[in-house]
Amino acid sequence: MFGDIFLAALVAAVAGAGAGYWWRQRNIDEDLKDLNLTRERLAATAREQESKLEAKANKDLLNRRDELEKEQQQRRKELQQEEARVDKRRADVEQRAEKLEGREREISKRQSTLDKQANELEKRKLDQIAELERVSGLTREEAVAQLIAAVETSARADMARTIRQIEDEAREEGEARARKLLVVAMQRVAGDQVSTHAVSIVPIPSEEMKGRIIGRAGRNIRAFEQAAGVDVVVDDTPEAITVASFDPMRREVARRALTKLISDGRIQPAHIEKLVEDARREVDVIVKEEGERAAYEAGVPGLNLEILRLLGRLKFRTSYGQDQHAHAVETALLSGVIAAEIGANVALAKAGGLLHDLGKAVDHEIEGTHAAIGAEIAKRYGVGAKICNAIAAHHHEVDQETIEAVIVEVADAMSGARPGARRENLEQYVKRIRALEEIGNSFPGVEETFALQAGREVRVVVRPDNIDDLAALKLAKDVARKIEETMQYPGQIKVTIIRETRVIEYAK
Repeated sequence: MFGDIFLAALVAAVAGAGAGYWWRQRNIDEDLKDLNLTRERLAATAREQESKLEAKANKDLLNRRDELEKEQQQRRKELQQEEARVDKRRADVEQRAEKLEGREREISKRQSTLDKQANELEKRKLDQIAELERVSGLTREEAVAQLIAAVETSARADMARTIRQIEDEAREEGEARARKLLVVAMQRVAGDQVSTHAVSIVPIPSEEMKGRIIGRAGRNIRAFEQAAGVDVVVDDTPEAITVASFDPMRREVARRALTKLISDGRIQPAHIEKLVEDARREVDVIVKEEGERAAYEAGVPGLNLEILRLLGRLKFRTSYGQDQHAHAVETALLSGVIAAEIGANVALAKAGGLLHDLGKAVDHEIEGTHAAIGAEIAKRYGVGAKICNAIAAHHHEVDQETIEAVIVEVADAMSGARPGARRENLEQYVKRIRALEEIGNSFPGVEETFALQAGREVRVVVRPDNIDDLAALKLAKDVARKIEETMQYPGQIKVTIIRETRVIEYAK
């Protein structure tokens, strides 16, 4: 039973497998058939598109060939036209070349004729020169030398005349404008005359006070001199004691302290030191106040406190007897007026004028010129570079970089040179006059030199045979330059060259 069932199942399985294989094979045949049909349709479509593309390409190729043929024909036509123009130009060039050749032949003929004429002229010129040399008795070189000498003499005379005329015109115009400008400045700034500052004189009530100031064995006077740093001179001058010191600040402190000692009457070393210290504090306060007052009067705000203190110290500093504190303020005001008149920077000019002698407050303590010292101090305390240049350059120790620096120099000279501003002792005056005359006599061709108008003018008499007009102009400039380089003086010095010829005859 079991075997029949198994057999039946096996037959059924075989039959099912056969039926499945047949069914799959049928489906495969149908798919292959459909695939062949699809391939044939695609091949037909491709052949159709290929034929269309080939027809279009043939059509485009024919159109392009037609265009190229037209373009080639156009270019061939243009080429023919260009060849025609070139042929015409070639013919024109050949015609012009023939004409140029004809002109060159004509020019060559003329050049040969001109050469012959030039040779004949040169020969005639040589003959004429030889005839002139024979007639005049001079060679060509000698005649040329005489002609050059005559022309040079005439030219020198004309040059001197022209230079003198130009200088006279420039001087007249410049002096007129400068005179007007300086008069305006001086009228607007009034200054006092100089007061004498040499030593400090302290009055005393009686001669008995001198002995008390000296003290036993000189104890009091030594203590005072040591505390104040000055020399006290007790001489035969009635009812007066002299205080001397190179430092004006020390001299002022000593004068005040000694005045208080005399008024107080308690003259002893301990009390002397106290009064000297009190006087020193008083002077410090005065210095600060005077510095602030100078800045206020000059119209220069914003200065450093140390700068103001140095300005205040100028209250006790003199130069040729001139109060340097008042001189600084006056120079600042003059600088401001001049700057305003010519359109320069008024504030910068005022500051430069006020601070130009700042170094004189400490020039006895620091080595160097007061201009260089003042410029260095001003730079250290934040003063502008242009103002520092005006300070350093007002005596030409460095180059002046601004017009305001020149204004400060002019204002300084005006303040120092005005009548009554400075004093000069007889010995210095005589030395300056003698030095001026020696400078004039040091030049060759000078006969005599005279210093006139208190040394404000130098007249130099020259030998007319040795110095002509042109040389006289040069001599005046050389003398002025040597005076500027070798001397120090306020204001300006006029140099006059006198050249004259005198003819003397006697009636017998």
